[in-house]
Amino acid sequence: MKSLDKKSDAPKSAAEEQKTADAAPVAEEKIDFSNVEIEPLFQDFVDFETFSKSDFRAVKVLACEAVPKSKKLLKFTLDDGTGENRTILSGIHAFYEPEELVGKTCVAITNLPPRPMMGIDSCGMLLSAIHHENGEEKLHLLMLDPHIPAGAKLY
Repeated sequence: MKSLDKKSDAPKSAAEEQKTADAAPVAEEKIDFSNVEIEPLFQDFVDFETFSKSDFRAVKVLACEAVPKSKKLLKFTLDDGTGENRTILSGIHAFYEPEELVGKTCVAITNLPPRPMMGIDSCGMLLSAIHHENGEEKLHLLMLDPHIPAGAKLY
């Protein structure tokens, strides 16, 4: 049925269609957290000076691959905003395939000393959220809005 108010049968422009798509309500996914177990919070306090020494940055995943001879490790090549690629190894292969992480924006702590793993220096750590659900460990790599540039400092 046509609207009586409509003056033209001309097709919508791409911008008009995008505006319509943006305005359409998105059904929010319902997540059941009733079977989730989380670790207790630490009882020890960390003073602000100690915390502020940690350098958290937004990083863009340029490449990701499985580390040969390792079942757990993924090798990330990251843009950390410095103009030089950063390599970080992370033991999350049980939760992610390398190709699904390329192009993502993640959170890394960048001022940890290099740590050799499987003969490769890992220069930092990617942050993840871990919990248990129905007795099974779940891990989610922290991912940020893709509009956040590589190297942005997180406070």
